Amino acid sequence: MQSIFYERATDVRQAIDLAQQPGAKFIGGGTNLLDLYKSGIEKPIHLVDINRLPLADITELPDGGLRIGAMATNTAVATHPLVRERYRMLSEAILNGATTQLRNMATTGGNLLQRTRCYYFTDPTFARCNKRNPGSGCDAIDGFNRIHAILGASDQCIATHPSDMAVALAALDAIVHLQGPNGERQVPVQEFHRLPEDHPEIDTVIQPGELITAVELPAPVFAQHSHYLKVRDRASYAFALVSVAAALDLDGDTVRDVRIVLGGVAHKPWRAQEAENILRGQPLSDDARARAGAAAVAGAKDYGHNGFKIELAQRAVIRALQTAGGLA
Repeated sequence: MQSIFYERATDVRQAIDLAQQPGAKFIGGGTNLLDLYKSGIEKPIHLVDINRLPLADITELPDGGLRIGAMATNTAVATHPLVRERYRMLSEAILNGATTQLRNMATTGGNLLQRTRCYYFTDPTFARCNKRNPGSGCDAIDGFNRIHAILGASDQCIATHPSDMAVALAALDAIVHLQGPNGERQVPVQEFHRLPEDHPEIDTVIQPGELITAVELPAPVFAQHSHYLKVRDRASYAFALVSVAAALDLDGDTVRDVRIVLGGVAHKPWRAQEAENILRGQPLSDDARARAGAAAVAGAKDYGHNGFKIELAQRAVIRALQTAGGLA
């Protein structure tokens, strides 16, 4: 039996110091870490409990933005009046993300750090998984890959990122605040998660011992016209086959600015910048939305069982833009 040590941090500095021990992991809600620990995927030696850290506040910023503490639960964020009023898409994404019981436990920081639900990763009986065992291969590429990536994958890994919240945060240009042994830094959510490339075992740019302390939302630009669309196998508690966070800044029927971010299709929230470029300065017409949908899946790859996602993602973009623009 592997010994495991549990320590409860009382402030951020102590938590970071405790996390410098070999095999240390922060634990908040534990909704993902404990599952992976039970199955032997994660093997922490030291658990650093951060639930008592003063990082659960949701605070309005002077410019109208919002600072969400890393320990704020998904329920607290989704139901907060300012989130519902100014960042409706974020509330929609979180409420589409899991059961009420999980949302009550899951934290903002933990949601960003959750790991893929690829069954070749989560089941240790499959030996070939570069994310779990670097250099071993990827059983998903030639296996049953219905839920896997169509964009941004590599010959090392075709897993997808599971978070709904992260997709909405990327569309809102959110900033992740980190604190570690070398001080504090800020990383845009769009740059926080990595594509697999040659190192699929590295999910994010977070450094060992660094702690997410908050997520900052800029002043709302897309408050009136945004939508999170999630397409899944069943109506509740299922990960996205495809999701779309669509946000529009409209001048009449003309698009001044736009964000389109897809989930369920890549190793990270996938921003469809070419699709955005098609829409800027143009009326939100049927033709413009169709061209944006096509551009969003440019370069998509069918791995055998997941080819349906290409058309599904295209249609989802069109539908999300339609709803966000008030045309549905």
